[in-house]
Amino acid sequence: MPNTVTEANTSKLKKVGEFYELEVGQDLVGSTYFNHDLAPTKVAERTWGKFNIAALWVGMSICVPTYTMGGVLTAYFGLSVMEALITILLANIVVLLPLTLNAYAGTKFGLPFPVILRSSFGIVGSNIPCLIRGFVACGWFGIQTMFGGLAIHLLLSELSDSWAHLGSVGEVLGFFIFWALNIGVVIRGAESIKWLETLSAPILLVVGLGLMYWAGGEISYVEVLSTPATRPENAGFFSYFFAGLTAMVGFWATLSLNIPDFSRYAKSQKDQVVGQILGLPLTMFIFSALGVFLTAASTKLVGETVSDPITLIGKIDSPFWVSIAMVLIIVATLSTNTAANVVSPTNDFQNFAPKKINHTRGVLLTGIIGILLMAWELLKKLNLIESDVSVEAMYSNWLLSYGSLLGPIAGIMIVDYFLIKKQEIDVIGLYSDKNLYPAFNASGFIALLIPVAFTLVSVFFNVFNWFYNYGWFTGALSGGVIYYFVANFATQKAPAPAQAG
Repeated sequence: MPNTVTEANTSKLKKVGEFYELEVGQDLVGSTYFNHDLAPTKVAERTWGKFNIAALWVGMSICVPTYTMGGVLTAYFGLSVMEALITILLANIVVLLPLTLNAYAGTKFGLPFPVILRSSFGIVGSNIPCLIRGFVACGWFGIQTMFGGLAIHLLLSELSDSWAHLGSVGEVLGFFIFWALNIGVVIRGAESIKWLETLSAPILLVVGLGLMYWAGGEISYVEVLSTPATRPENAGFFSYFFAGLTAMVGFWATLSLNIPDFSRYAKSQKDQVVGQILGLPLTMFIFSALGVFLTAASTKLVGETVSDPITLIGKIDSPFWVSIAMVLIIVATLSTNTAANVVSPTNDFQNFAPKKINHTRGVLLTGIIGILLMAWELLKKLNLIESDVSVEAMYSNWLLSYGSLLGPIAGIMIVDYFLIKKQEIDVIGLYSDKNLYPAFNASGFIALLIPVAFTLVSVFFNVFNWFYNYGWFTGALSGGVIYYFVANFATQKAPAPAQAG
């Protein structure tokens, strides 16, 4: 039977400088696994320079959870203030490795995170790690929206006595106002996020430094930095340090997976690497230090120790400065939430059903799940239910622990791209329904399930405690090593990469 597919109907991959660009033909347009929102970015769409990427990280890093990091390390991990701040800096230098490495494929081929996962987990199997990542993001989206909603409520309370009298009902209304702002920004696409992050980054940095200067009039920095450790006197330093380091690396375990969702818009590999180095470690260090100093100053400022910046600022008796501060907190939380917690699940949900879920529907689905995950807190604020579970408990216990399960996926992605595929991917095959890639890649699931099994055994049977305590490191290393050996010796061979036209 003669081949009736015309040249115009056949997709082609062509090389343009250091990039590859996909010319989409009818063979992919009709594929079950393709839609235009998940398609590789065109070279013309790759407009993010190193300062845009640095601004992305500044915008994502300056948020309420970052502010509380130093307090978490001193209160729960037994570190001194100086040890805590050094741990945060080191953790964010360490996390640059998976961030920059997993960004490479996105930059070179213009591929989003879910499509890259198809290489190591299979075309259909990729949905399992995608949904694991997406569900975590929806949880964070709900929590950050709660913080942003509180800031909106406090802002409007300063401007209107009627709104102030709404009490916790105003917080619920603030939640939905902030929810709509987030959804509106992301629906408008990557350029809208780029604009928001680039605009907010310098403002947030100046505000952070200004607040640190202001706190200097209330406390002695030297005195705060010399605050001793809270661990037992005879306890060793390194076990506490590595546990804290693991937790801090785990803070960005989510973004170390889906960084291709952003690097696919980078102008070059150099831009994505330099941008991440410039934007992440110092911002995290400075804003975490600000949290430590302002928490220490809160006793003098408001008469009690307050570790939440929104609550702290809300207690200051100055409507003007409270209003200004709340606007800035709203901008900070918006810039974090849109980039870190909406983009990834939007793409992840599209990967599940590309023909039924486009970008807009993915954003709305993310928003709805975020509301459902926070429904108990919203109902509590409306006095419709009673619950002792707090947002802080959800943040500190469930999400951080759940994040430790993401390490193996990061290790598998890095090994697959650099060691198994040798930085070459059959881009057309990743979107095709012609079985060029398997539906499920057993190698990926073996490498994922073994570390996860060890983690669960460690948690429930109190053995191999080191495996859980250093979860991101043990998971990433074991997942990567297992995948390397299983993939190399598997009978199932990956297809050769398509030739660039």
